[in-house]
Amino acid sequence: MRAIDFHVHLPTPDWLDGSMAGYVEAAEAYFRSKVERRSLEWLAGKYRALDVRAVLLAWDAETATGRPRVPNETVADAVREFPDAFTGLGSVDPHKGAEAVAEVARIAELGLRGVKFHPSLQAFSPDDPRFDPIWAACADHGLLALFHTGTSGIGARQPGGQGIRIDYAHPLKLDAVAAAHPRLTVVAAHFGWPWQMDLIAVALHKTNVYIDISGWSPKRIPAEVVRELRGRLSGQFVWGSDFPFISPERCLAELDELGIASSALLRENAERILNLYQ
Repeated sequence: MRAIDFHVHLPTPDWLDGSMAGYVEAAEAYFRSKVERRSLEWLAGKYRALDVRAVLLAWDAETATGRPRVPNETVADAVREFPDAFTGLGSVDPHKGAEAVAEVARIAELGLRGVKFHPSLQAFSPDDPRFDPIWAACADHGLLALFHTGTSGIGARQPGGQGIRIDYAHPLKLDAVAAAHPRLTVVAAHFGWPWQMDLIAVALHKTNVYIDISGWSPKRIPAEVVRELRGRLSGQFVWGSDFPFISPERCLAELDELGIASSALLRENAERILNLYQ
């Protein structure tokens, strides 16, 4: 396998026109790309042709957005149908309390490898002690926790950012999570820009914190992030595209051009934290 794309949203109408209703247009403008509705069969063929495994993301931000979720079963079914092309992460709405904790166990039962959180869209602060049982459940079930960090293309350049608060996604809020749960693998998506140095400090301090570089054209990744990716933190970075907003083909080509397409970044680190062969 050439690579693992750690950050792939479903290009299907249930996510784009359901969960993301009213948000897609701003995200398209932010990323300067038009997204197309596609089937999971099409997506599997795309990633097979690239010799890349896609990590699909479920979605549940019902409380904060009022939009429908993409059920964890949808992602689990896709992984079962296309096991050579997909691995999956589930999603829980942190505001659902005990139901969210129970859903973490369900995600593990479904064979998914972790849980995706979007503090800005889900409107919660990861360092709030009320959510600690969720992180404990993830650790107990051997599931990694992937968090959106930094600014958001969703709501970008809109009045009030469509009500979305980016301060919830400050990467320093993950420091408390990683400190309290050393058995939990914490992955910070999008390297926390514009607070990337804060995230780098956290990752240098805590070996259970990883950094996902998705959501960016590789040639636009800040130099300080590339320096750590090549150096001290080379074992704590994973690559993702953020498809359908950025294509994996573009990312892989630019990583090659920049000379940073290492096997650790593209595949090995992801294989390890996803426990793909266990």
